[in-house]
Amino acid sequence: MNLGLQNKVIIVTGGAKGIGEAITTGLAAEGAIPVVFGNNEVDNIETIENIKRKGGTAYQYKVELSKPDECKKAVENLIRDLGRIDGVVNNAGVNDSVSLEDGSYEGFMSSLHKNLIHYYLVVHYSLPQLKKSKNAAIINITSKTAETGQGGTSAYAAANGGRNALTREWAVELLKYNIRVNAIVVSECFTPMYASWVSQFNNPDEKLAAITSRIPFQNRMTKPSEIADMAIFLLSEKSGHTTGQLIHVDGGYVHLDRALINS
Repeated sequence: MNLGLQNKVIIVTGGAKGIGEAITTGLAAEGAIPVVFGNNEVDNIETIENIKRKGGTAYQYKVELSKPDECKKAVENLIRDLGRIDGVVNNAGVNDSVSLEDGSYEGFMSSLHKNLIHYYLVVHYSLPQLKKSKNAAIINITSKTAETGQGGTSAYAAANGGRNALTREWAVELLKYNIRVNAIVVSECFTPMYASWVSQFNNPDEKLAAITSRIPFQNRMTKPSEIADMAIFLLSEKSGHTTGQLIHVDGGYVHLDRALINS
């Protein structure tokens, strides 16, 4: 299927690992020009080189997204080098377990910068170019924690609530510019970061089995490629009348009755 993404310049924050890498690679396969914003230049370059070996085009900028000045500079450098921005995928973040009971003001604010503030800043600085683009789109990758809670991660949950709210707010504000804004809500997706988290338990295989048993559809983790496929569709003209939506790609984790699991 031709999704009409050829030569579209699309920022993917955290685009060198996990879900972000899957989105970056998928966009390149569709003929788009993904631009990775990430703080690990080695990972960034590895992802870009993999794309180039397959005949695609991609770029990267080393940027610490938790630093506002670096967000601004990265967007400015992209515009200088490529001259346009047609889409943004806000993806970078980390569940850093800043809790209510044991957290701190400093930790909470730091987590918001890691997980929410740069979602606003990257789009804010990109907006003049997005307004010039035909059929521009913004995707915010968010987490179930905003809806279900998790325990022990107040800052991350708050950041994801903010991501969801920004999705709806931007969809309204940007209607007049023909810019669509949607979110993909992730529940249990098996990424390298997730694998690292599971490995910390005494019995990681048992922990993983317990988690997957609670995922209604097929009792399995979501694949990064499945998140990527939805993101690419939402960025494309094939979803040309979809905006302001929080789309759950999670095997029914959030919304299907858990009683189904044991039925």
